[in-house]
Amino acid sequence: MVSNPLPAVARRIAQKRWVMRTAPIVMRLERFVRRVSRGRRGVLDLAGLPSIELTVAGRKTGIPRTTSLLYVPRGDDLLLVGSNWGSPKHPVWSANLRAADTAIVRRKGDRFEVTVSEVTGMDRKRAWDLAVEFWPGYEMECELSGGRTFRIFELRRS
Repeated sequence: MVSNPLPAVARRIAQKRWVMRTAPIVMRLERFVRRVSRGRRGVLDLAGLPSIELTVAGRKTGIPRTTSLLYVPRGDDLLLVGSNWGSPKHPVWSANLRAADTAIVRRKGDRFEVTVSEVTGMDRKRAWDLAVEFWPGYEMECELSGGRTFRIFELRRS
């Protein structure tokens, strides 16, 4: 059996600073792939990496907002890291998630509700270490952000 080499290649490429400048292109491509696959696949899926579509109510408007994200598997749970491509600002989805108790996840065509909790304290250090082991680019993104402490969330299937 031949294993997929793409995840390892993607992890190596994601550690290059120039990749952060491709964010607008990747995000447009992500929306296109999601649209043509009816939400079942995204760019990360094509690269052999785990991705979801997260839908959470806007904290101010209550209007559902959907974002495609890389997730870090942790047992049956999913970890999300608010790296925002190394921007000094937190991603909007993380502020919405911080204000929510639940959200909707779509993963490979499966749609389900999750409970949301922000990971803090000693648990945050363990979650960060796991996230960096899974996706080494987070360390470089943290540097690019000026050392911003990324928000980390645990999503647990309801």
